[in-house]
Amino acid sequence: MSNENLMSKRWLIAAAGVFIMTILGTVYAWSVFVKPTMAAHGWTQASVAVVFMIIIGMIGLSAAFGGILVDKKGPKFVATIGVIMYGVGVLLGGLALTVGNIWLLYIGYGVIGGAGNGLAYVVPIATLIRWFPDKRGLITGLSVMGFGLGAFFIGKIAPVLIVNVGVANTFFVLGVVYVVGNVLAALILRNPPKGWLPEGFTASASTVAAADSFSWDDAKKTPQWYMIWAMLFLNVSAGMGLLSKLSPMAQDVYKAAQGISDPAQLAILGGGVVATASIFNGLGRLFWAWISDMIGRKNVFMVMFATQAALYFYLPSVTSTLIFTVIACYLLACLGGGFAVMPAFAADSFGPTYIGKVYGFVLTAWGAAGVIDGLVFAKFAVQPALWTAATLLSGGFFIALSYKRPAPKSAKA
Repeated sequence: MSNENLMSKRWLIAAAGVFIMTILGTVYAWSVFVKPTMAAHGWTQASVAVVFMIIIGMIGLSAAFGGILVDKKGPKFVATIGVIMYGVGVLLGGLALTVGNIWLLYIGYGVIGGAGNGLAYVVPIATLIRWFPDKRGLITGLSVMGFGLGAFFIGKIAPVLIVNVGVANTFFVLGVVYVVGNVLAALILRNPPKGWLPEGFTASASTVAAADSFSWDDAKKTPQWYMIWAMLFLNVSAGMGLLSKLSPMAQDVYKAAQGISDPAQLAILGGGVVATASIFNGLGRLFWAWISDMIGRKNVFMVMFATQAALYFYLPSVTSTLIFTVIACYLLACLGGGFAVMPAFAADSFGPTYIGKVYGFVLTAWGAAGVIDGLVFAKFAVQPALWTAATLLSGGFFIALSYKRPAPKSAKA
């Protein structure tokens, strides 16, 4: 195939990758299901919050395994398995809500769905980094933007479905759509020919070339890999905790500020905040990734950590629904921005050849953050939980400030 055809084909592959990520990102809208699930079976908020903790933990763990597989088996194989598992997990979630078995919800939606989601998540990122060495920040931002926007669509669609067909049937409808749509998209994915580069492209001296890439064994011996892991962990810890309770928090603000008491109306309003903030979760991924191509990945993380820390300290005192929504939008833009900038950060530091495995293991930080932060937000009151997040983000700022790219392997030879 000619280079011109390959240049065109990579955009079709990019579109398929973004579509897959959008469906996978629907997991971020879990807070929309929290109160209907509690109401349907009388489960406590803490027990329902465990579902989100499990699924995010499984995503992080299985993403590492997906990174290993995608380097060995190729993107089509791994993505297909992952998206089928995620769709089946959603369907099992519907079954769990039909029979009223929370353990089936934990295992079906949480474990199986989370494992499939993480397995598929790393595939578009690793694949598109190889197809777009000339637009590394932009393409990873575009890819994970889809993941952020997934919650927007479900934040709008799910409340309407829940009102009309019930929460269990909503899971069944979404599960079928997820399986069919994502399998078709997964069949499009493939790696570029070995050694292929876009016409006229020359690698920047500030990044690691494919031929000089660090293997996983090399990368894990550097302190920089652990610093990158910690930065992702701290950024996700703050954002995921907020996201897991965003709808209930928004409902409380609306109730206090406007005196609304009708549960159905509050649910719609809370879902609207989730949907609006999720737009910025998606747009923030594209924005921060684009900015990182201009000012550098390290500088972007320093800005995000500093501004988020200040806003998390301020958020407990907010009583205005408008200000609450604006702050939530910015914080989720930074959560998304971290996911968008980090793959390019890792590829700049360690090279693209083994990025599936190297970045796959970085994503264990996502799983660890989801589990730990889920426990914090489930057990703590809002104010101490948000202040804890602010403290963690302050630590992330100092890690980013001290980061320096590892010396190239050729320089050590």
